[in-house]
Amino acid sequence: MRINPYTGAPLPPFETTDANSQIITLKDQQAAWKRVPIEERCQRLLQALDYFDSQRDAIAVDISQEMGRPLKQARGEIDGLLERGRYLVSIAAETLKPECLGKQDGFEKAIIHEPLGVVFIISAWNYPLLITINGVMASLLAGNTVLLKHATQTLSIGAHFAKAFGDLVEHAVIDHATAGQLMETRVVDHVIFTGSVEAGRTVYQHAAKGLLDCQLELGGKDGAYVAADTDPKIAAESLVDGAMYNSGQSCCGVERVYVHEAVYEAFVDHCANLLDAYVLGDPRSDNTTLGPLAQASNATLMTDQINDAVAKGAEVIRGGQARVIGKGTFFEPTLLTKITHDMDVMTIENFGPILPVMKVANDDEALSLINDSSYGLTSIIFTTSQDRAERFCEGANTGTVFMNRCDYLDPALPWTGVNESGVGSSLSKYGLLGVTRRKSKHFRLS
Repeated sequence: MRINPYTGAPLPPFETTDANSQIITLKDQQAAWKRVPIEERCQRLLQALDYFDSQRDAIAVDISQEMGRPLKQARGEIDGLLERGRYLVSIAAETLKPECLGKQDGFEKAIIHEPLGVVFIISAWNYPLLITINGVMASLLAGNTVLLKHATQTLSIGAHFAKAFGDLVEHAVIDHATAGQLMETRVVDHVIFTGSVEAGRTVYQHAAKGLLDCQLELGGKDGAYVAADTDPKIAAESLVDGAMYNSGQSCCGVERVYVHEAVYEAFVDHCANLLDAYVLGDPRSDNTTLGPLAQASNATLMTDQINDAVAKGAEVIRGGQARVIGKGTFFEPTLLTKITHDMDVMTIENFGPILPVMKVANDDEALSLINDSSYGLTSIIFTTSQDRAERFCEGANTGTVFMNRCDYLDPALPWTGVNESGVGSSLSKYGLLGVTRRKSKHFRLS
């Protein structure tokens, strides 16, 4: 049974759907949709985006009730959805047009970006709009239709996408076994999955049996370096927000920070002061800045990581405990120091509001530690030197490298994971091309 993570009240049920019938419908729709000129597709999809703008209050309430995010922050996710969707529309015609190689010696050659068919999107609960729009918008712009399986926690958001995009998106309420069967029998044509590394491996195995291509957006253990030349207060303001926002439930949230010894003490002091200002409580209140955990069981993992760190010499400066408020399970904003890399909190993703801070002696040590991870989603450097940032960027084994900011997806840039953080890219022109296949046009004219 689905429940509101703050009140414990049951959430409205959703009836299981017949995915095979939905796919038949989507295949029929896709045959017509792919023939619609790209300019007309863009206009129709812009109109679909207006749905989210007009329904922003109702959608924000659904997000808050289903996964516990403060209502004020839930409204902000709609702005991000609109930004990403409208950007993809703005580049679609140019990105997807055939690449004409010209006519020469009696031949005409071109590369056509052909839609794949029905794209199966398995989305996640932690950013239910932002994660989903990446795949849905790219797929539809490219001429595909979409079978959307949203997370059980946030099924209402899947229903909103179906309402917004009409007959181009079907909201599939199905179990994991059915989802696996759809991939293995190849009744869908492509898979986009967002979730944990473990679940991603399972999806990849199902897709492999159907010889399906996959885009996987998986976990992260994103690391930041605060260099000696930066203002520790400015770095703390950005990195604390990057670690605490959405109760830390973000694959690209800041989960470990390495600080040069010259600014270490000042950085820790600023972080402690910032954490003191967080307000835990009812997500419906405008005063609340940190909501309950969407999955209460995650508090156990975080507690275990903190206990492991303390046993190995770490110090808890702020927080460190799970708390029950109302009927919700919260985790206090947590700051840890005296950290070493043999602690689980520095190597295993926790998806919570925990900020472990480790002192380092120089840039090389920081970069080496950031790369000492099975993940590779984003890395961050705070510095006043672009040359230092360029060297850091060259050496960082991550899909995105930030300088003086964190935890933001620019829709013009590909969102890509390295190692266990994922396969393939979303957003940017590469997100559009990733839901097409190349068709070669090779005509002999005479």
